[in-house]
Amino acid sequence: MGNITSIKIFGFMANWSPFFMAFVILVTAVFFLVTTRWYKEFEGGRPLTSREGALFAVNMILLYAMYGSPVDLLSHILFTFHMLQMAFVLFLIAPLMYFSVPAYLQKYIVSLPVIGPVLRLGAKKPLISLMLLIAAFSIYHLPVVMDNLKMSATLHTLVLAVMFLTALMAFYPMFNKVEPEEEHMGGLFKLLYIFGIGAFVTPACALIIFSSTPIYATFTEGEAWLSAMELCVPSGILDSISGAGMISGPEYFTNSTPLNDQQTGGIIMKVLQEVFFGVMLAHIFFKWFNEERRDANQITERALAKAQAQKEMDNRFRA
Repeated sequence: MGNITSIKIFGFMANWSPFFMAFVILVTAVFFLVTTRWYKEFEGGRPLTSREGALFAVNMILLYAMYGSPVDLLSHILFTFHMLQMAFVLFLIAPLMYFSVPAYLQKYIVSLPVIGPVLRLGAKKPLISLMLLIAAFSIYHLPVVMDNLKMSATLHTLVLAVMFLTALMAFYPMFNKVEPEEEHMGGLFKLLYIFGIGAFVTPACALIIFSSTPIYATFTEGEAWLSAMELCVPSGILDSISGAGMISGPEYFTNSTPLNDQQTGGIIMKVLQEVFFGVMLAHIFFKWFNEERRDANQITERALAKAQAQKEMDNRFRA
């Protein structure tokens, strides 16, 4: 990409989002205080494991990288980075939350009045949760929806938060530590569930990849693009740059055509989704395989013990 490093003209605030950095640091600090010092205040509380702590820290770094670093700024300039952002947030960061947050804290969160029933919908109606995630992803990427949402910072932020919540709901029935194991989906159903998410994401990606023309005005038309840039660039800086005639659209930052950028974004989303889901499938399969083998061993042990007890009883009768 040609002049992609030229995003520094937008200034430190736009490139590094210090307010979002402060938010991420605050959330991280509260998490580690709760899980290392205040965990005794929670039912079933226990010290944080090193694995959970490392995963949570990595997840927070990824969250900041997607929404606070120059990646976020680039996601408003190039569709490729937008889809990179979507893939990481919805299909990596969201499921990792269940591996990094201890069971007692997950139980406390789902006991809260509003978020608890919403998340638990995933356990009761997993297919509804799956369809909500796919619907949110597909509707958001309709050109008329996305172009209009990017004209309002408040509405756009709210919709992104709702999309992240639908991702948490969708992965709840597979990875939560709240519901008893016997109430979780079976291993085979979990595998089919993951395949289902990938299958339903494919049509939206296909429409983006195989479109013969660019479909998003906020990535192609100068005026719409400048309006959308107000989501992440302070208006004073944006006005001074555009007023000086320095930039008029995303073409200043890349040699790629809008159509190639759009198609690349769709391909990146599909490839990353397949990679992340491939890891999930491997994790679920090996866990299922080990559980089935353990159950088979337990059945064999019980049968042998029963046979041994019967043999001893027969010997006593013969004696």
